[in-house]
Amino acid sequence: MKWITRERPKIDRIACPWLIKRFIDNEAEIIYVPFDQVIKRGQELGATPFDIPNVEYTHYEDKCTFDYFLKKHQLEEPALQRVALIVRGADTDVHNLASPCSGLWAISAGLAHNISDDMELLEKGMLIYDALYSWAKYLHKEKHTQNPIEHLLVEVYNKYIKQKGEKKKVPEWALELKEIIQDQIDTNLSLSLKDVSGELNVHPAYLSREFSKHFDNLSFGEYIRKLRIEKAVKFLEASSYSISEIAYLTGFSDQSHFTRIFKKSMNQSPSGYKKSLQKGKKNSNS
Repeated sequence: MKWITRERPKIDRIACPWLIKRFIDNEAEIIYVPFDQVIKRGQELGATPFDIPNVEYTHYEDKCTFDYFLKKHQLEEPALQRVALIVRGADTDVHNLASPCSGLWAISAGLAHNISDDMELLEKGMLIYDALYSWAKYLHKEKHTQNPIEHLLVEVYNKYIKQKGEKKKVPEWALELKEIIQDQIDTNLSLSLKDVSGELNVHPAYLSREFSKHFDNLSFGEYIRKLRIEKAVKFLEASSYSISEIAYLTGFSDQSHFTRIFKKSMNQSPSGYKKSLQKGKKNSNS
């Protein structure tokens, strides 16, 4: 079967051919032509048009063409649904649908910038979606937070963020870097019900209502704060990081916010907890 769409693909027009070839018709022929020639050339070649307005295989509601292919061909595999959420977020510029959306957009845009031949672009793009599918099927629960990354965050924090008292004007790149770092820190334990509900395909109102029944009788926000504090306790017990560094590594906006939440949860301040640990070690060694 032949499929035809507009030239210079980036997201949907590479993701959909990948889906067609891997799950619908592995002998399918994909054709890219200028936008104003899609319908005419499709009729001449007997090819089905997709990802253009006013055809069957295109965007609908808040979904993209990839979503329509899944719906039309009843492809309900959970891994494909995870891929669909990422493709939709990247293609519609709603990057908060899933954490990999921004990455997929960046890689796709860069690939299209580097490769001018559409068929070569599709060939390389197939590899990207094969990898994304493998992640969605086998690896989506794995984390890549390792100590070297923590050390890097602390190093950058001390170089570019901690110097609040200096009178030097902070350059624009440093301010931007601060935002990027904070985004990365917040990614670990700063989730929203909307993000989670999108991945689980469960309405956020239902999640909000039912969440406490299965998570220690805590609301979603309370549970996330609990995880942050547990992570902070581990840092206090097993690292030499300062209180300010731990506050940033666990996603709090600043040290005072961290101290307030920690004290509320642990009935003592982070510094007090750290001193009690040190005192306990001295007593055990004496």
